[in-house]
Amino acid sequence: LYFSAQEGILIFYHIKDLQYEIKICADISQPISSLMFSPDYTSLLLVTDQGTVYSYRPAHSGEAVKLLDTSSSCFLAADFLTPGNNYCVSVTISGEVQVWSLEDGTFLSKLNLGIEVRV
Repeated sequence: LYFSAQEGILIFYHIKDLQYEIKICADISQPISSLMFSPDYTSLLLVTDQGTVYSYRPAHSGEAVKLLDTSSSCFLAADFLTPGNNYCVSVTISGEVQVWSLEDGTFLSKLNLGIEVRV
């Protein structure tokens, strides 16, 4: 089980039988608004409400790597575009859907829905 603390800490909670282990995986120092695994479960996107997207690779147990920084205070969520792990889509509260390259953080396209988005 992966979850985040309010301070921006990614935590892994491993449960086996009646025992458990807690491990701090990464500290990004920004509140994490959502977590999303890639389709092949090799990467985890960490999305902040400040418009920053990080990637964490559980198998490598390293630090979270900043992929995107949109500097949007109205950032809601991001997810992988399938197939593959090369692109992600994000959405803002104002209804702007954006597509990004995860290789270098390049903005590729956007679509304005014309409505305010919640969850």
